[in-house]
Amino acid sequence: MKISNLLIILISSLLILTGCKGGKLPGADARKVSYDARERVKKNLEEGKGFRLNDAFKRKKGGDFEFASSNELWRASLDVIDFMPLASANYSGGMIITDWYSDNKNPNESIKLTIRFLTNEIRSDALSIKVFYRTCKEINNCIINEKSGPLAKELTREILKIATKYKSETDEANFKEYILPKDKDKN
Repeated sequence: MKISNLLIILISSLLILTGCKGGKLPGADARKVSYDARERVKKNLEEGKGFRLNDAFKRKKGGDFEFASSNELWRASLDVIDFMPLASANYSGGMIITDWYSDNKNPNESIKLTIRFLTNEIRSDALSIKVFYRTCKEINNCIINEKSGPLAKELTREILKIATKYKSETDEANFKEYILPKDKDKN
């Protein structure tokens, strides 16, 4: 008798719950839902309603940012300008700003760089490099100009060259050959 009471309660609650939406189950309208299962899965994943089994086993580490050392462009940029003091380096903002730098030959002239990352892909338009020159006649009498000359192009070329090298090293280290499973009939 207890099982029949439980069954009656369960059926009653299902009828009540389905009755709340006018007797229709959500997503049951064939005009609004594709008959193709692949399209339904794709739509649900795009809307964030589903999950992928591969993603369920990945560990999340507080946000979607990669660690900066895994970004080849970032590493290459820091390596190329390592002789200059940094004023700011913000990985999540995609910006490196150096402090004013001058060599001992011309103490009245100094240079400052800003490197902005437009994409993480290694390509020619991935970086925006601005070069600022400061010329001082006295300590408080300085002129600052942004110049687009060969230095920005040379820096971009060198950063891309080193980033490509880092990328190929990473790809070689992470390469795993796919081995076809043996056929059962051949054994």
